[in-house]
Amino acid sequence: MEAPPLRAYLVDDEPLALERLKRLLGSFEAIEIAGSATDPARALEWLNGEAAAEVDVLFLDIQMPGLTGFELLARLETQPFVIFTTAYDEYALRAFEVNSIDYLVKPIEPAQLARAMGKLDRLRPVAKPEWQLRAGLLEELAASLKGQRMEYPRRIASRVGERISFLDLDAVTHFIAQDKLTYAVVNCRRHAVDQTIVELERRLDPARFLRVHRAALVSVDWIHEVNSWFAGKVILSLKDAQRTQIAVARDRVRALKERMGI
Repeated sequence: MEAPPLRAYLVDDEPLALERLKRLLGSFEAIEIAGSATDPARALEWLNGEAAAEVDVLFLDIQMPGLTGFELLARLETQPFVIFTTAYDEYALRAFEVNSIDYLVKPIEPAQLARAMGKLDRLRPVAKPEWQLRAGLLEELAASLKGQRMEYPRRIASRVGERISFLDLDAVTHFIAQDKLTYAVVNCRRHAVDQTIVELERRLDPARFLRVHRAALVSVDWIHEVNSWFAGKVILSLKDAQRTQIAVARDRVRALKERMGI
């Protein structure tokens, strides 16, 4: 006998992000959208109503005005499985502290969602959500986010299969994009990350990371030398063990010189 589809409820204060998630979930036959909300207070009211008992999984944004995802979760009377959505890796780390099924970094990609759904499918028969036993932790996390000014992340997540590690950005010499993947480079070793170079440029501290061409973002602190070659070509040499060299695009040379004071 075929199992009934999972019923999902979606909460995100960004309408475009909510619609994107709905479209992506539409490709999964094993899931049915029970409802959605851009207002977390309205979502809380619905989730504590009679129909909430039929919700199997909650897709929940973390950082929302008025009521954060952690606050909403702490106030639920019935606790479903949770997959957090967030634009910031710093919040993703906190999401793991409450043993969520998974987290999705926005903008959510199909491969990310498929991974989370596969994990939910494996864990659902053998695990039960126990958020109420961790209410103190949820309230602590909620308080830390309430009124918090957005800060640049200090670490970034790297995922290999089911294993997730968090890299200190102080140790990242540069990010590179290659073969449709993005890598953070630490001690000359590559670590896959979920974000594109464009997304990293937008999210990381611009005082610390500088985009030098379309496929490379460099840590300013790790720049050792700036060498000018023939025809105005500029090459960076990094402080890592391999003295990695990275070419600077012509339209990025001026920004580089301004940043380095040359």
